[in-house]
Amino acid sequence: MAVVTALVRSAFLVNAVYAESSRAHGLTPQQGQLLCVLLPQPYGMSELGETLGLGRSSLTGLVDRTVRRGLVRREPDPRDGRAVRVGLTEEGDRLAQGVYDETCRRVENLPSGLNTNERERLAALLARVVLDNKVPEVFTDPDA
Repeated sequence: MAVVTALVRSAFLVNAVYAESSRAHGLTPQQGQLLCVLLPQPYGMSELGETLGLGRSSLTGLVDRTVRRGLVRREPDPRDGRAVRVGLTEEGDRLAQGVYDETCRRVENLPSGLNTNERERLAALLARVVLDNKVPEVFTDPDA
């Protein structure tokens, strides 16, 4: 299998796991991603849109729906009085942690056919690809 095919199919595989984990917690995949991104800290709408790869109207709709569910809240940005940040509510934090833990568990099992050395090599190579392409820290290492 060529590297392009392997990477694209891997992305589909991980996205499917993320979707399953989100649905297991009663969330859409987009809501699960939003909550996991917000786990470490609140984000401004612009940086949230860039991180999630969503346009302004799509992000606003996603945030609006998630606010109505009581999972996130809009709060004033302390650095810019005209801007808002999006942060997790207590319920949102609980669900985000559940989706995060479930996703980690499921993704950890994906390379179960690899031995320890192969898993370490895979992690090192993927880390290089991620770092070389300056991928935002949308999902942190559970052991970090």
